[in-house]
Amino acid sequence: MTPSHQIARRRTFAIISHPDAGKTTLTEKFLLYGNAVQLAGTVKDRKNQRSTRSDWMELERQRGISVSSTVLQFEYAGYAVNLLDTPGHKDFSEDTYRVLTAVDAAVMVIDAGKGIEPQTRKLFEICRRRGVPIFTFMNKCDRPTQNPLALIDELEGALGLHPYAVTWPLGNGPSFRGVYDRLNRQVHLFERVPGGAYHAPVAVTSLDDPVVRAKLDDHAFHEATEQLAMLDAAGAPYDLAAIQAEKTTPIYFGSAINNFGVQLMLDGFLRDSVPPRSRRSGASVPPVMAAQARNDDGTPIPPDHPKFSGFIFKIQANMDPRHRDRLAFLRVCSGRFERDMYVTHQRTGRKFRLSSSQKLFGQERETVNEAWPGDIVGLVGYDAFGIGDTLTEDSAIVYNEIPRFPPEVFALISNPTPADAKKYRAGVEQLLQEGIVQSFSLRNQPPGSTLLAAVGPLQFEVVQWRLKAEYNAESRLELTQWQRVKWLSPHPSLARPNSLILATGVALGADTHGRPVVFFPNDWTQNYFLDKNPGLKLHDLPPEPA
Repeated sequence: MTPSHQIARRRTFAIISHPDAGKTTLTEKFLLYGNAVQLAGTVKDRKNQRSTRSDWMELERQRGISVSSTVLQFEYAGYAVNLLDTPGHKDFSEDTYRVLTAVDAAVMVIDAGKGIEPQTRKLFEICRRRGVPIFTFMNKCDRPTQNPLALIDELEGALGLHPYAVTWPLGNGPSFRGVYDRLNRQVHLFERVPGGAYHAPVAVTSLDDPVVRAKLDDHAFHEATEQLAMLDAAGAPYDLAAIQAEKTTPIYFGSAINNFGVQLMLDGFLRDSVPPRSRRSGASVPPVMAAQARNDDGTPIPPDHPKFSGFIFKIQANMDPRHRDRLAFLRVCSGRFERDMYVTHQRTGRKFRLSSSQKLFGQERETVNEAWPGDIVGLVGYDAFGIGDTLTEDSAIVYNEIPRFPPEVFALISNPTPADAKKYRAGVEQLLQEGIVQSFSLRNQPPGSTLLAAVGPLQFEVVQWRLKAEYNAESRLELTQWQRVKWLSPHPSLARPNSLILATGVALGADTHGRPVVFFPNDWTQNYFLDKNPGLKLHDLPPEPA
């Protein structure tokens, strides 16, 4: 198989959604229809049912939510699929945003009963700014839903994307019986299976088949035919170029829990989505929030560039409790990855031999000897690698893909058990390397404590849970009153911090690179600081060197 063929058959995508829209359930059903699993699990681990492959962490199974992104790789219908399941909860949005730097497309899951929700809007905005094509799955059609025409109007109005309904629901809620494939003019009637664990039996026929009429009540049949006539009258064709240019989103209706419409969605996505595309290298771009992080400068590196290159977008330790190792997730961007190859680690300039490379399937993994652009490779045991690092055979290639995030909540963490100091310290250091939370130092920091910062408070819960579960180390957490941190531009007065005028509750500190920061509990204290200390400038993120 030629390199160009290998690249063309890669599909690397993330599944994104607001919490509880059914993202992880759809992920599991994709694996079922992709023959990657024989029995589909559920997000909430019910008795006698398997847990999901993507939610491998015990905390995820206890809470019924995803708290860490997961890579699932499998072959299906001639495609090499790299599927990344992401957390939906806003408190874990940093992980989701980093994952979106490593994909070529996204499947957005929407609860058809609730419509567009806040996190859906945020994730869409990230995808749009990064130039990521979006395919939409309107989920939970087996429950009472909004009018599907209203859902399409809301999608277009709220997100500014032109929608095209590829499939259309036949029935609503308990009367939902199947979908109509508008491209092929076919009706797919589904039958429920126990727990949605197996492929749903399906009958394919035409809309005027008496069987279809018998399956639907009068209201459902007439409503569906009228809505389809309205869609056809609109006359908008299915425009593949517009889809791949992020101007149109194909919409599929279904029920992930019952496997209704899932295979149509999977087949359509793999057929119409984009293979790996060029990545920008060498751009001088300031670190910005994910919503601003589209890099349009620099030199484009096409996937068929002869030299290997890639970047690390995630670090995860202790995925396998038997080994307690450290895994770096590498997105291959160009050339061919080969096990035992030598690459340059651009941040340090050091050469590394990539001898321990893994193909990933949730918590499971196996040795991989080669990979191509679009693939995600797990690199085991390289402590020098960090999030955002470029690995390459071509020293001219440097990727600047990973966004920065201003934290919103802060807490002091400490070790309540002196005998566990070594385990506690090792755990905190590893979790900070993974980017689960950020850390800062205070000018007058309590002895033995570390100041943690995060986008949401659930990240602190994950830190404490993992310290206990993976390092057997207890921890004490104390939330602070601060609501924001601001970076300070260099200024002579910073050499004399006692000369600064601070309101009650404001604190000075530094980030991990020693850059000065100031912590504020509210707007008033921030405005007071600027008023009383003229000449000082505040930044949401570290300012670029002058």
